[in-house]
Amino acid sequence: MTTSEPIAVRSPDAIARAASRVPEVAAIFWLTKALTTAMGESASDFLVRAMPPEVAVLLGAVAFAVALTIQLRARRYVVWRYWFAVSMVGVFGTMAADVVHVGLGVPYAVSTTFFAAALAAVFVLWSATEKTLSIHSIRSRRRELFYWAAIMTTFALGTAAGDLLAVTFHLGYLAAGLVFGAILLIPAVGYRWFGMSGVLAFWFAYVMTRPVGASFADWLGVPAERGGLGLGSGRVALALSLAIVVLVMRMTVEQRTERRPLA
Repeated sequence: MTTSEPIAVRSPDAIARAASRVPEVAAIFWLTKALTTAMGESASDFLVRAMPPEVAVLLGAVAFAVALTIQLRARRYVVWRYWFAVSMVGVFGTMAADVVHVGLGVPYAVSTTFFAAALAAVFVLWSATEKTLSIHSIRSRRRELFYWAAIMTTFALGTAAGDLLAVTFHLGYLAAGLVFGAILLIPAVGYRWFGMSGVLAFWFAYVMTRPVGASFADWLGVPAERGGLGLGSGRVALALSLAIVVLVMRMTVEQRTERRPLA
C-alpha cells in the first residue's frame, strides 16, 4: 500500500508573484524605499566630499551598472538583488541630478522640469509599447527595462525637486521634507477613499518618496548653518544602510518562508 505525498497547490496570485521580477507593494516596501532614497542622498553627499567628485561619480556609475546587471540577470524577484539595485540607483540618481546643477550650472527649476519631462516620456513610451504601467505586469525583460528607466528618472527628479524647495525657494530641508510628506498623502488618500487608479497612486507615491527621504536625510546630515542637525552625511548614510540591511534580511526570510513546500 502506497501513500501519496501531499501536493502544494499554488493559487494564480502565488504563481503570478513567483513570475514577477519586482516585489509586491506593502508597508515594508515603502519603508525600505524611503530609506534607500535617504541613504542615496547621504551617501552621494559623503562620497563627493570624501574624494574628487569626478571619481565619486565614476564609482557611482560603475556601482549602479553592476547592481542593475545583477538584477537583470535574475529570472525572478530576489530580495537582495532588487534592493541593491534600488540603493545604487539612489546613490547614482542623486549624483546625476547634482552634476546637472553643480557641474553644469543648471538651475534646480530647469533640472526639475527636465527630469519631469524625461519621466513623462518614459511613461508615454512604456504605455505605448506595453499597454500598461502596472508593476504587477513586470514579467519580461523589456518591461523591466522600462521599470528601471522610470525608477532612475524618479530618483533624479526627486533630488532636483527637493533641492528646488529647500535651496532655491529657501524653505530649508526640514520644511521641504514636511511639504513633500504632505503631498505624499495625496495618493494614499486618493487611492483609499476617492477611487484613484492604483497605477497612478503607486507612481505618484514613488516619485514623492524621493524628495521626502532626500530632504530629511539632508536635514539630519548638513551643518546647523545650512539648516540641519549636523550629524554628518557619512554617519547618516551608514545608519540608513544598516537599517536597509535589516529590512532586506527580514524580507528574505519572509520570501523563503512563502516558497517553502507544504508538508
